[in-house]
Amino acid sequence: MLRTILRATVASGAIAAAVFAANPASAATAPTAPSPSDTAAISGLLASPDTAARLSHTKFPGAAPAAAHATRAAADANTQIPVYEPTAAFINGESDVPAALAYVASPAHLADGREATVWAQPSKAGWQVVNVASGNDEQVHAAAAHGGYLLHEPQVNAWYSVTGDTVTVLDGAVSGVPAGTRVTLAAYRAELQKRYGDKLPGSTYDKTGAGGGYAVPAPNTGTDGSPAIALAIGGAVAAAGCGAFFLRRRSQPSK
Repeated sequence: MLRTILRATVASGAIAAAVFAANPASAATAPTAPSPSDTAAISGLLASPDTAARLSHTKFPGAAPAAAHATRAAADANTQIPVYEPTAAFINGESDVPAALAYVASPAHLADGREATVWAQPSKAGWQVVNVASGNDEQVHAAAAHGGYLLHEPQVNAWYSVTGDTVTVLDGAVSGVPAGTRVTLAAYRAELQKRYGDKLPGSTYDKTGAGGGYAVPAPNTGTDGSPAIALAIGGAVAAAGCGAFFLRRRSQPSK
């Protein structure tokens, strides 16, 4: 688990300094961010009648929180949060770019007042809404990232901020160390290699379906019929014994 390397890194100031000294900054290349034209397209998508209709018909299981109140279902087109995920190429050392864009998140409200998050992804036909998730995780973590780009490790639902060659833990509940703990990008890659290196696409693990039938993953359409997000690392890794693949509640259209 990640806590092993993180605890080793922060056991003392001397050890932390040693880790950074042993892995000097190498000016890591940041992943490609959405372009101005992408941002404009996403804004149009979020403000579209189709997105508003989808939000107005979206229901999450259970009763709405007492603090929630009926409102006009809508997404905040002015708040767009790029979310990145580690790539197989980074993990296996083929690329120094740590991650690739997974989706762009925007906060929203459902008709019953619940907080939600719209996920947008590019397609051949342009940007499209691929999911409406419960809560506002991306917005909360982006606020804590302090200018770094938001990195999500979906297999264990871990969130990080990346600035240059430094990876900062944003959710200590997952890693078992305090939020704000920093490690080098090289140290983070080494840990990813331990967890996923033998489970990447093309590996024996992947080809044999050792994760329980993941050799040829079936399309996942989510609960609302929309294509579920494809993991940058590969479907086989989601079944790895190193950690569970956490899913937030996804939208369920009302009947």
